[in-house]
Amino acid sequence: MKKLIPFILFQILFTPFVLKANDNFSVEIEALTLVMEQYKKNNEETEIELDLKNKKPSYMALKQDECNATVKVTETTGLEIVNTESFDVNICKKEVNKVFN
Repeated sequence: MKKLIPFILFQILFTPFVLKANDNFSVEIEALTLVMEQYKKNNEETEIELDLKNKKPSYMALKQDECNATVKVTETTGLEIVNTESFDVNICKKEVNKVFN
């Protein structure tokens, strides 16, 4: 019983720190959400009927500051990279700008 009390107290004291871990990634999550919505909308409008139904996008976000992030979208079909695009996202203004290389 004496060992159980410290175990319970330990869980109660450190639980709030674990619950706030997602705040560290809020900029990246919001940026990814904005790009995914725009990317899906653009692909539905301009999609040409090709035999690339296995084309799958993968997303990566890099935080720059509290409002800005860079999101890279890579489309692949199996092991082949079909397309790569970069976006600068300002989550404070809800702006998504495509970066041309």
